[in-house]
Amino acid sequence: MADMSAATPLPLSTVVRGACPHDCPDTCALLTTVENGRAVRVQGNPDHPHTGGVLCTKVSRYAERTHHPERLLTPMKRSGPKGSGQFTPVTWDEALTDIAARLGAIAARDPQAILPYSYAGTMGLVQGESMDRRFFHRLGASLLHRSICATAGGEGLVHTLGGKLGMKVEFFAEAKLILIWGSNSIGSNLHFWRLAQQAKRDGAKLVCIDPRKSETAEKCHAHLQLLPGTDTALAFALMHELIVHGWLDHDYLARHTLGWERLRERALQWPPERAAQVCGVPVEQIRQLARDYGSTQPAAIRLNYGVQRAHGGANAVRAIASLPALTGAWRHRAGGVLLSSSGAFPVDRAALQRPDLLAGRSPRTINMVTIGDDLLRAASPAFGPKIEALVVYNSNPVAVAPDSGQVVQGFAREDLFTVVLEHFQTDTADYADYLLPATTQLEHWDVHLAYGHTDVLLNRPALTPQGQARSNAQIFRDLAAHMGFAEPCFQESDEQLCRQAYGSAVDFGLLLEQGFAPLGGPDAPFAEGGFPTPSGKCEFFSQRLADQGLDGLPDYLPNHEAAGTSKQYPLAMISPPARNFLNSTFVNLQSLRAIEGRPLLEIHPQDAAARGIQDGSVVRVFNGRGSYHCHAQVCERARPGVVNGLGVWWRKLGLDGTNVNQLTSQALTDLGAGPTFYDCAVQVEAAAGYS
Repeated sequence: MADMSAATPLPLSTVVRGACPHDCPDTCALLTTVENGRAVRVQGNPDHPHTGGVLCTKVSRYAERTHHPERLLTPMKRSGPKGSGQFTPVTWDEALTDIAARLGAIAARDPQAILPYSYAGTMGLVQGESMDRRFFHRLGASLLHRSICATAGGEGLVHTLGGKLGMKVEFFAEAKLILIWGSNSIGSNLHFWRLAQQAKRDGAKLVCIDPRKSETAEKCHAHLQLLPGTDTALAFALMHELIVHGWLDHDYLARHTLGWERLRERALQWPPERAAQVCGVPVEQIRQLARDYGSTQPAAIRLNYGVQRAHGGANAVRAIASLPALTGAWRHRAGGVLLSSSGAFPVDRAALQRPDLLAGRSPRTINMVTIGDDLLRAASPAFGPKIEALVVYNSNPVAVAPDSGQVVQGFAREDLFTVVLEHFQTDTADYADYLLPATTQLEHWDVHLAYGHTDVLLNRPALTPQGQARSNAQIFRDLAAHMGFAEPCFQESDEQLCRQAYGSAVDFGLLLEQGFAPLGGPDAPFAEGGFPTPSGKCEFFSQRLADQGLDGLPDYLPNHEAAGTSKQYPLAMISPPARNFLNSTFVNLQSLRAIEGRPLLEIHPQDAAARGIQDGSVVRVFNGRGSYHCHAQVCERARPGVVNGLGVWWRKLGLDGTNVNQLTSQALTDLGAGPTFYDCAVQVEAAAGYS
């Protein structure tokens, strides 16, 4: 019989406070349970009011991601052709010495031939925009316009409200009418959705405005399933009805807005009948929405970035953000609009990024959206030097950048030196010359802002780095040393960088103690005006835009590739995220991929029948940029004339080694030079040769 007195003691368990690294508005506070050096559970922190102990399905699997058997844990050097994914392990010193030598040789000719490419694989201020920026500033490399998500909408807000600001998310629970505009909140803004549900239980009406009949749309009282890129027309029709029926707050308009008479004249050109034709929705839906918005207080708009992924995206945000000033909704803490709260965070970016290291140089700026074309450009006086080296981190451009056929051609250049910092061997990693293993959120320090609430969050490392992984900041610190950069700022630790991010504006002791620190601020920020615009008012008319030779008023701009305007490619396509992925992150987690199933194109029964397409069959989706094979889901989540290509699957997991971005274009938005992912015309046909 076994000696029970010698039983193995239970493993020690530690719980560490952290923050979600991902680019959903919620920026949740995490609790990670660690046993014997392994994360066994990641959960929401119940003490953080906005998180309330609840996480999305994706991030609740973060321990699985960190301890994934395919995790990159050692530096790797390419040993096969570009794109083959063939690598040989090397030491850190080998990798860093060679990378430093290669970058140094290019920089000696022209440092602008080196391009950093990064975005929001982590939203952290330290691992996303600190030591890396110092390194590239010191080097004199090209700058990157990080435009792939939010620049059009951000510009729309800046030129209307004065910044990325709005109502506080917690007060949506008190609203009596909530418009959820361009957002599938259940999939990408879960904690807001809980507030909307609370308001609904208290009698509020919920209206969803979205080209797709999303999970959110199904649970709202009404759904306006408009054509992609027509949101400005709808906003103008609402203004028209507010004007003709007198549902206006004349006092607020007189005291706290600029350009009202000009906007009024433009809005009166948009009766509901005209907007209904442009938007492809019943005219009575528009009239009813206007009645609701004009007669209900407090009324709140949760706007999200789906609206701005078309040619006129910034103008759409400008028009929608103008609506609360017409009715005086801003007078109430549960009234107004929220697209982003990130402008409320007092980040000391100069301290983190050290632009002074440029030492007076003004490198060119490359737009990340046009990376496909730019990697294939020759040197010219207008463009500058050919891109000779690319350092990619916090991004997977081969999968997520538009017009990916061009992107692949660029990355496949044998003369392009490419370094990729990653957790896994993504589509982009396959094209690397060196692949460097980066830490996940559970293994490093970081500090965060949010665009859906107003709390600063601190992320403490719960684990020692797995294998030979190093934090992004440490990798750039090490590269700086190998390049001979002797400035003291390259010696600062990740924790020191966390302390610098907000300086004295945020109590770092409070962050250490509880993991989060509220910013405070007024409950109703614009109840008495005080907009951070040049005029101090909500600017319907922007003199700043007029001074650039642009229209000072918002206007409706048709899509580059509007639905039904091309006989060859008659269908509009949008590419909203698959519910269980976050852009291309989490696609390689088997548990989430099993839930998601396979790459899908949602197509309306009417469009499917006209093409002889059966539910579940393989289809070819194509346009002049390329073609993409996936499975059809015949359903009414898609409206007639519009198909929904759910993304963003890794290309290597697709039926033909492509994904939906084979079809999207590098065309840009009206302001902000952002992408137009939802401004894409295609044709669909049944595919032969697939079982």
